[in-house]
Amino acid sequence: MLCRGEGLLGSLTALLVAALALSRSPALSVLLTGGLYLALHLFSLEPAAPQSAQRVLRPRRAAARIAHRGGAHDAPENTLAAIRQAAENGATGVELDLEFTADGVPILMHDETVERTTDGSGRLRDLTFEEIRRLNPSAKHRLRSKFQGEKVPTLREAVVESMQHNLIIYFDVKGHANQMRQADRNVVTALTHRPWQLSHFGDGTPRFSSSWKHHLYMMLDVILDWSLHSFLWRLCGVSALLVQKNFVSQDYVRHWSSKGIQVVAWTVNTFAEKSYYESVLESNYITDSLVEDCDPHY
Repeated sequence: MLCRGEGLLGSLTALLVAALALSRSPALSVLLTGGLYLALHLFSLEPAAPQSAQRVLRPRRAAARIAHRGGAHDAPENTLAAIRQAAENGATGVELDLEFTADGVPILMHDETVERTTDGSGRLRDLTFEEIRRLNPSAKHRLRSKFQGEKVPTLREAVVESMQHNLIIYFDVKGHANQMRQADRNVVTALTHRPWQLSHFGDGTPRFSSSWKHHLYMMLDVILDWSLHSFLWRLCGVSALLVQKNFVSQDYVRHWSSKGIQVVAWTVNTFAEKSYYESVLESNYITDSLVEDCDPHY
C-alpha cells in the first residue's frame, strides 16, 4: 500500500517543511503535500504479484547471472547466437534491448541507429524490417568470424530461443515500457538507475563543457536520485531496481529487500565482483561476459 513505509513518510515530511519555509503558508503547504500524496495513491501502478516477481527475479532460488545484451563480450549483442552462447556459458537469463522498425516490427537493437553494431547505416525509425534484416549484426564484433550468417532477430524469435534454453529474459523496452505495463499487469517491471547519469556519461566524464549547464544537471541528478528512492519506485509499481554496481552495498540490498524490492547490479564484469555478488550479497547481477573479465560495454 502507498501509505506504508518510512521512505515516503520522510519525503512527504521534507516536502511539507520545504513548502512551509518557502510559502510561509500552513494551508498551502498542507494542500500541496496532501495533493502529492493523493496523486501518488490514485496514479501509482500495482506491482506484479510477489510469486510472479520471484519466478523472474529468483528462478533458481539463488543469485541470477544475467547476460547483458545476451553477453556482448562473448557474442554479437542482441542476437540469437548471443542467447545460445549465454546458455552454454551458464547464464540464468539474458538482458535484451527491444526497439521497433519503421514499419512497427519489434526487434532486438540497443541503439537508435544501426552503425555501431552492423554493416549498415541509418536510424531505426527510418528503416523497414526488410532493410534491417539484410544487415549483419556481427560485423563490428571482435569474434565476427565465429558468428557468421547472423540476422537482427525479431522479438518472437528471441523469446522462442530463450525459452528453448530455459533462460529468463530482462527486456529493456526503451520508450515503450509504460504501454507494456498497462497492457499486462503480470509484467514484472524495474527501474534502472545510475547516479549522476544526467550530468555524466557512463565512463564518468562530464556530458557538458559548459560549467553552468554541468552544475544544473548535477542538481537535476540529485533531484532524480531523491525522487527514485522516495516515491518513483512506488509510483511505477516496480519489483526490482537495476543499479550501477559502484553504488550497491550490503546495506543498500538489505534496505530494498525490506521493501520487497530486488536489487540487480550492472555491469559486473570481473570474477572477484561476481563472487562477491553471489556469495556475500546474494544479489542478481548483469554481466557482459560469463567466461572472462572484460571492460564494460556501454
